[in-house]
Formats: sequence, C-alpha cells, structure tokens
Amino acid sequence: MAYSTALPPSKLILGIDPGTRVMGYGLIEVTGTKVQVLQFGVIHLKSYSNHAIKLKKIFDRMIQLIDEYLPDELAIESPFYGTNVQSMLKLGRAQGVAIAAALSRDIPYVEYAPKKIKQSITGNGNASKEQVAAMLMQILKIQEVPKLLDATDALGVALCHHYQKGNNAKQGGKSWKSFLADNPDRLASK
Repeated sequence: MAYSTALPPSKLILGIDPGTRVMGYGLIEVTGTKVQVLQFGVIHLKSYSNHAIKLKKIFDRMIQLIDEYLPDELAIESPFYGTNVQSMLKLGRAQGVAIAAALSRDIPYVEYAPKKIKQSITGNGNASKEQVAAMLMQILKIQEVPKLLDATDALGVALCHHYQKGNNAKQGGKSWKSFLADNPDRLASK
C-alpha cells in the first residue's frame, strides 16, 4: 500500500477590519488544521483629510496585499450600526472599496458581523478588542501585541472565517462561473 506524502492543500485568507482612520489587515495560511500568521498590520489613513484620497489609499494597499500574497478568500467585518450616519456612510465606502479590490482580482469575499467574530474567537460576542487580541495571541502564537488592535481584529476576521468555513455567513463575490454552475436554470438562452 502506498502512502501519500503530499501535504493537504493550503488556503490563504485575508481578513480586513475596515476603517477610515485606521484599517486593519491580517493574512493567515490554513493547511489542514494548522493555522499560520503570514502578515498583519494597519493602513494609516488619519493624515488624509480628503475622503476620496483615503478610499484610493485603501484600494491601492489592498491591491498590493492581494498581488503580493495571492489570497484565496477575503473575510471582512461588516459595518456595525452606529448613531452617526456620516461615519457609517464613510465606513461602508471603505468596506466597499476593500471588497472591490478583492473582486477586481476575482477573490470571493464573506462578511461577518462584529459579534460573530468576537464570539468565534473568544466565546463572547461582547468581548473587548483587548480580549480578542489576547485570545489571538494564544491561538496564533503571536509574540507581541501590535500598538493598534485593528491589526489583531483583522486576524480575528480571518480566523473567524476559517472557523466558519462559510457557514452562517453572508456570502458574496462568487465568481460568475460558480454562480452559473450553481444556478443553471438562470442562464438565458439565445
């Protein structure tokens, strides 16, 4: 009997914690049950007063990350509901630009609610950023907590996606080919 020495296929997940002042990103590689952190950090946007420039910076950095690491999937935190409508609109645009960057490279995305992410990482949907970071340090064996917890929040989004494996998540960004394969009755005849 021959035994295969091939490693299970790996999957790269890019997690995003959207923001208009600081946007967190985290990239993990999943091979079988092993999860490894490849990169995490933040995109600093505070110094730009023009919102359009912030959106362009988000798009450009997302494209850089995507082209450098070639992630298989994007997991992004969905905007939470706040009382400031203008802030919500700006945050939604930032999220949309990050998603557009992924879609421009044919990378599917999934959105997760903040409570869902916190619940999957800490077991508590109301956990603080500090609690999420502390748990991620243990799970992912991170040596040092970053100054800005938006980076660990983004890793939390990526890890949440790994834990969910697409269950109970709002799916988005499926390729046209996958859509047609899943919905042959929706193809119009010529």
